[in-house]
Amino acid sequence: MLTPWGEALDKTHVLPEYPRPQLRRESYLNLNGLWDYAITASADPPENWDGKILVPFSPECELSGVKRTLQPGQFLWYRRFVDLPDGFLRSDSSRILLHFGAADYVCSVFLGGKEVFRHVGGYTPFAVDVTDAASAGGFELLVRIIDATDQADQTRGKQKLKPGGIWYAAQSGIWQTVWMECVPENYIRGLRILPRFDTQELELWVAGEGECQAEYCGCVHSFPAGQPAVLPVPEMHPWSPEDPFLYDLRLTLGDDHVESYFAMRKFSVETDQDGRARLFLNGVPYFHNGVLDQGYWCDGFLTAPSDEALVFDIETAKRMGFNMLRKHVKVEPLRWYYHCDRLGMLVWQDIPNGGTRYNPLIVSAPLVTGIHIKDDRYSLFGRKRPESRQQYYNELHEVLNTLINCPCVAMWVPFNEGWGQFDAEAVCSRILETDDTRTIDHASGWHDQGIGNIRSEHVYFRPYRFAPDLQDRAVVLSEFGGYTLRIQGHSRNGKTFGYKRFDSANSFRFALAELYRQQIAPACAEGLSAAVYTQLSDVETELNGLLTYDRRAAKVSPDLLRNIIRIGTVPNPAAHEEVTPSADVE
Repeated sequence: MLTPWGEALDKTHVLPEYPRPQLRRESYLNLNGLWDYAITASADPPENWDGKILVPFSPECELSGVKRTLQPGQFLWYRRFVDLPDGFLRSDSSRILLHFGAADYVCSVFLGGKEVFRHVGGYTPFAVDVTDAASAGGFELLVRIIDATDQADQTRGKQKLKPGGIWYAAQSGIWQTVWMECVPENYIRGLRILPRFDTQELELWVAGEGECQAEYCGCVHSFPAGQPAVLPVPEMHPWSPEDPFLYDLRLTLGDDHVESYFAMRKFSVETDQDGRARLFLNGVPYFHNGVLDQGYWCDGFLTAPSDEALVFDIETAKRMGFNMLRKHVKVEPLRWYYHCDRLGMLVWQDIPNGGTRYNPLIVSAPLVTGIHIKDDRYSLFGRKRPESRQQYYNELHEVLNTLINCPCVAMWVPFNEGWGQFDAEAVCSRILETDDTRTIDHASGWHDQGIGNIRSEHVYFRPYRFAPDLQDRAVVLSEFGGYTLRIQGHSRNGKTFGYKRFDSANSFRFALAELYRQQIAPACAEGLSAAVYTQLSDVETELNGLLTYDRRAAKVSPDLLRNIIRIGTVPNPAAHEEVTPSADVE
């Protein structure tokens, strides 16, 4: 099964866009394309190669050209000969950096036959200084991957070696863009941008040495690198989904010049005029009308086949009337967040989950019983090993620092439904040490530890009725719906999974309208702060998407859905004529 973008994929120009929109340099060499690959039983480099793989698509997916599953105990190898174009190395003192957007799960980089770098974690970017190897103009690059998926307590998100229901096919290896850049010896190594909305100021921190200059709004500000600088933002223009205004930002450190952007906005939990705790945006109550977004593609798994495909999902969600996407236990490439920034889409960012096999009594029973367990009982939540808990903190830190500059990210969600949950109060403290500009849903769904200022609920098998929180926290319905409709010709063969099944587009649309009219609209009026419908697209046998897995059909037209989910203005779906589902999305 192919998406329209996968069908049109040019293998000589795979995801060619600059992958890091908030720290852009003129120097850029894209390394996506055909690499040699081999899957072996040995940790030593292979003598023979199995064929070609299209990077950055994982070997398990169709677009890679391989369609083989990496098993625990096996080694996935990549080989690429890199020739530097003339003029790429600017001076004898320049440094050459090799970047990986993400590689799942343990990635070792070899140069000259020696391992020079090792990264653990499948969802965050990392870079390797390859100056010495590249100084002669070209070099051989070897990459080795190991990935135990769900056979260990590592981070894995929705991946499972035996998928089914809400768990999806495993994927391994390089799954985001590989690229290189040339930088001066003293260069901007990192960037942190935090808007201080109430004082109309920008907190800016540049990793490097020496005097740095920031240019925006027609003014130039100087400050020392390595220290936070608080700079004024005159005549501040707030960012919102309705008005996603972005400021251009140019930074200079010595001979290094980078382009970036920022936005001025404030996310908070405050009390409205009726004394109810609600989510606020820029100092006023703002209802987060969201949809769960898994970020899976039928042809590329975790990897979208093109930049246009990323934009399609976001723009379609906006056309449907949503102002928020909950990015579910996955971290997207930075270009996805850039498109949310510029198009105006709030993001709730889940931290991908790990831990050993989940006990159904722990992760499923609360849906019926409502019982919440203290999350310092590590064995019950699959987090018995201290090393597993420490690795979660390592990856949490990387996710926060990767996405902290993205204006669209409104909320961090460290744990979902008890999947590998532990010490949520300490985890939230860690998050706030890094970023105090966003809200936190510490335990999405259940195993609420009674902390923070948000109570999060998942409701699928009973009508939702709003009840205020006894601790006066803002209440969010962070998952609901999950209505299922199979569209022939746009669904994979096999079982159908979902929470409530329908046989026709009309009955599906009518049920959606009743769901929002009878349950969400009254709850919003009574104090509900957010509602997250499950989900944006089908994934494998989970057919509860508003779009099909191949993104070629919508189960309800975006314009009609926009009317359905507009709180308090739900139309009568019976007044609408039958719409052929395959005609709803071009």
